[in-house]
Amino acid sequence: MNSLISPENTWVLWSIITFWAAFSIYLEQKYDWAARVSGAIIALVGALILSNLKIIPTASPVYDQVWGYVVPLAIPLLLLKCNIKKIWRESGRILIIFLISSVGTMIGAVVGYNLLKNLVPELTKVAAMMSGSYIGGGVNFVAMADSFSVPGELVSAAVVADNLLMALYFFVLIIIPSTALFRKLYPHPHVDMVESTAIEEGETVASSYWKGKEISLKDMAFAIATAFFIVAVSSEIAKFLGGLIPTTNTVLQMANGILGNKYLIITTISMILATVKSDFFGEIAGSQEIGTFLIYLFFVVIGVPASIGLIIQKSPLLLVFCAIMVIINMAVTFTFGKILKYDLEEIILASNANIGGPTTAAAMAISKGWTKLIAPIMLVGTLGYIIGNYFGIFMGNILR
Repeated sequence: MNSLISPENTWVLWSIITFWAAFSIYLEQKYDWAARVSGAIIALVGALILSNLKIIPTASPVYDQVWGYVVPLAIPLLLLKCNIKKIWRESGRILIIFLISSVGTMIGAVVGYNLLKNLVPELTKVAAMMSGSYIGGGVNFVAMADSFSVPGELVSAAVVADNLLMALYFFVLIIIPSTALFRKLYPHPHVDMVESTAIEEGETVASSYWKGKEISLKDMAFAIATAFFIVAVSSEIAKFLGGLIPTTNTVLQMANGILGNKYLIITTISMILATVKSDFFGEIAGSQEIGTFLIYLFFVVIGVPASIGLIIQKSPLLLVFCAIMVIINMAVTFTFGKILKYDLEEIILASNANIGGPTTAAAMAISKGWTKLIAPIMLVGTLGYIIGNYFGIFMGNILR
């Protein structure tokens, strides 16, 4: 690999991944500029720099462990509070614009596929990955890559294109609330409230949101044990159904792809438990914090293969494909947001939750000080984790 640290140096690589994830969180909670950028982007960019400077390798069994173990465990931890009844009751308004934004993502995938299908090999698999990722989040990207057996080189190229586009996309979303045109076109009560409120020196909204909470050893034990249990049971169910359902025709292939997908089983079981036994699972303290930290580890890892040279060689058209999806998503979201009289902040966060996932959407809400929208967008964005996998599988099978 020609890197300073070899791919087999497991402990050193794990220490770098966990340290940089923790340091990204620290920066986000300590400094205003980092809170605006978000810790997720810092984690990703830091890994990109380390790999491009050849300090760490671009591929390693350690990264595979993050994909294979950390991400599946993060899903139930983040979904333990995903009470569907509560989402509708508390976030019904923003849920509607989020679902409209999801339709925009699907339209973008279809348009991009039809424009570029003769130019990009295996674009069907990329469409499935990006549809799942953009409606849900990074965990859905991993789920779709695994579900459709996407070659590692194509995954890396797609990650590179997506990472570079995301940096530009988040930058655009960050400056939109300060743009006179958008302020004129849309109401912006949350921006007005923040601008009229003094923020104490030395504090960020991120540190306020993620402030220390009471958590017991029992909470941590239940959260982690529940995550392991859900992943284990889901994997066995998916393995059983995948072997049981034949793939002799298109319908059965789709049924096999859906019912035999461990990520769909994980999200479905997690959602059911969180809704049916919300009085127990919803009260487990620390699950969101642990799950979010695991996602930060994933943000570090997906930044590793983001080689600038690789995108110049293999990813330009993938970058165009992702850009088509994002542009159409934003066009649909902002158009219907205007028609249905949504606030500017709600529209921005709905698009962000769609394209970037609940972590980045919540991070933006936190960094901007839109405190009343943090919980709703986290709930709605978490729902994206669920429907993202279904839509990604659907899109991949339909286009195939």
